[in-house]
Amino acid sequence: MPAKPFTPTDEQRRLVKAMAGYGVPHDDIALVVKCSPPTLRKRFRHELDVATIEANARVAQTLYQQATTPGNIAATIFWLKARAGWREKHAVEVTGKDDAPVAQQIVVVRRFVDPQERAAVMLEGKAE
Repeated sequence: MPAKPFTPTDEQRRLVKAMAGYGVPHDDIALVVKCSPPTLRKRFRHELDVATIEANARVAQTLYQQATTPGNIAATIFWLKARAGWREKHAVEVTGKDDAPVAQQIVVVRRFVDPQERAAVMLEGKAE
């Protein structure tokens, strides 16, 4: 006699959506819902797809409210760095003795290759 197909209940759909939104791995959600991971992905596809999107939207809404509330400087700074592209700029000035400019030095680095090794590499079609 064939096994009865898994039919999700509304409560299971709510539970899967909540757990997926919290970031619970699919294998763990399947254990709680009492189905296999492939069945979870097949029968709860929509819940798994939208859960993270909706959770991120709720957190973003909360962050936005915090960032626009006077007095929450940390949330405001985070929002501006993460969403508005603001960056802290750190300038470092290097000076020599008695604040004199540092003399620039040019360093040339050359790689010397054994001529026989170079010929072997070129024969293999790996010219540098």
